[in-house]
Amino acid sequence: MKVAARLGLILIMSLVLAACARDTRDDTDTQPPTPTPPPSVDVDTDRVDPNDFADSRNLDNPQSLLSQREIYFDFDRSDVQARFVPVIEAHAAYMRANPSARVLLEGHADERGSREYNLGLGERRGNSVQDLTRAGGAGSNQLEVVSYGEERPVCRQSSDNCWERNRRVEIVYTAR
Repeated sequence: MKVAARLGLILIMSLVLAACARDTRDDTDTQPPTPTPPPSVDVDTDRVDPNDFADSRNLDNPQSLLSQREIYFDFDRSDVQARFVPVIEAHAAYMRANPSARVLLEGHADERGSREYNLGLGERRGNSVQDLTRAGGAGSNQLEVVSYGEERPVCRQSSDNCWERNRRVEIVYTAR
């Protein structure tokens, strides 16, 4: 009898709870909201000045120096060639104007030399680019240098042309 009374009590409580539950759905909101169309853009007024290094759109603009993100080096050297200084200055100006921007400077070397030597050379190259970028106004907290040495070549042939392409620092934006 105690079992029957307990089952009856459980049944009554279940019915009471079921009766108290109400449907909170609003049948008028069953469809997702329609997205608002993007504002129309007038191409003439939305031109991007490739020399405006504060504009993040120039990071992907092939006419801007900001789209260039590889700095090449001579054999066994870590000093930046004069032809790449304007590129580094453009990135420094962007970082100065955008304090939330973060950059990883990846130093690379060709396959000649020992693994340890190439890691050190890649780091020296990255540090050279970092020094010029900081001199241009980028904050030290915006820059990080990592060396991959000869471990990540873009070209795997053993030729002068290929080695030239592997001696580089890549500017990688981790936050724009």
